[in-house]
Amino acid sequence: MALGRHAEPTEAFRDDTLAEVGRGHQLGEQRGPWRDAWRRLSKNKMALVSIGIITVFLLLAIFATVLAPYPYQQQDLLSIYQGPSAAHWLGTDALGRDMLSRLLYGARISMSVAVVTVLLVLVIGVPVGLVSGYYGGAIDMVVMRIVDIGYAFPSLLLIIILSSYLGAALPQIQGGPLLVLKHGYDATGGLVAVIIALSIFGWLSLARLVRGQVLSLKQQEYIDGARGMGASDRRIMFGHLLPNALAPVIIAAALYVPGFIIAEAGLSFIGLGVKPPTPSWGIMISDGVQAIQSYPYVALEPGLAIALLLLAFNFLGDGLRDALDPYMNT
Repeated sequence: MALGRHAEPTEAFRDDTLAEVGRGHQLGEQRGPWRDAWRRLSKNKMALVSIGIITVFLLLAIFATVLAPYPYQQQDLLSIYQGPSAAHWLGTDALGRDMLSRLLYGARISMSVAVVTVLLVLVIGVPVGLVSGYYGGAIDMVVMRIVDIGYAFPSLLLIIILSSYLGAALPQIQGGPLLVLKHGYDATGGLVAVIIALSIFGWLSLARLVRGQVLSLKQQEYIDGARGMGASDRRIMFGHLLPNALAPVIIAAALYVPGFIIAEAGLSFIGLGVKPPTPSWGIMISDGVQAIQSYPYVALEPGLAIALLLLAFNFLGDGLRDALDPYMNT
C-alpha cells in the first residue's frame, strides 16, 4: 500500500507538469517558420553585413539632397579632374563636377531600379503564376506559351530595343492616360523607360517559379480540405497557396536585384539609360573610361559602388536562401 501511495502523483506534481506543458505549447506557438527563418538569418554574419550595406546605400539615396556637398550638375571648369581634397572629398570629373555628390545622386537611380523594378515584377509575375498554376488547362497553356515566346528571344537585345524605343516615344506624348509616363520620364531623367523595359521581361522567370510552386502545393491535403469547406478559389490562392510559396519568391526577388542594377548601369553606359545630366553610376563609368589612364578614380569610384551593392544583394540572397530552406536544422 505504501508503494502504491508513493507511485500516485501528488496534486502539486500534476500542477507543475501542466504548467510546463502550457509553457512548451506557448513557445511552440511563438516560434513559427518566419521566426525560425529570422533566427537562422541572424546567425549569418555576411547576410547581416549585407543588410547593413544596403541600408546605408538606401539612406544615402534618400538623403542625397541633404548629404551632397554640391548640386550634382554644378560645374567648376577651374577644377577639372581635381583629385580628392578638402573641397572635393572624392575629386571632380571632366566638367569639374563633384564626384561625391554625383555618387550620392547616382545611388538614387540604382536603388530606385532595385525597389521599383522588383515591385513591378512581383505585381505582374506572382498573380500570373498563381492563376496559371492553380487553374491549369487552357489558361496554363496560353500563359506558358507566352513565357516560352519571351524566353525564345535574347532578353538583353529586346531590353535595349525597348528602352531605346520608349526613350524616343515617351517624350512625344501630348495627352491621354500615358501622359503620366511622360511626366515620370522627364522627372527621372529617363529612368522610367529603363524600369518599364526591365519589368516587361523580368516577370517571366518569376511567373514560371510561382507556377511550379503552386502546381506542387495544390496537391496537398490542406488545399483539398479548404476546398471541401467551401473556400473560394481566390481564398485558396491568396490565403493558402501564396503564403506557402513566399519563401522562394522572396529569395528570387533578392537575387533579381543585382541583375536589374547592372542592366541599368549597362544601358546608361551605352547611352540608352538615364539621360545626362542626371547622374547614374553607368554614365559616370562611361565618362571616366576616357581618362582612366590619367585619372582612374573617375571610373573606379562608381565601379566600386556598383560592385559593393551587387555583392551585398548577392550575399543577402544567399543568406535568405539558407534561412528560408525548410529542410535546414533548427
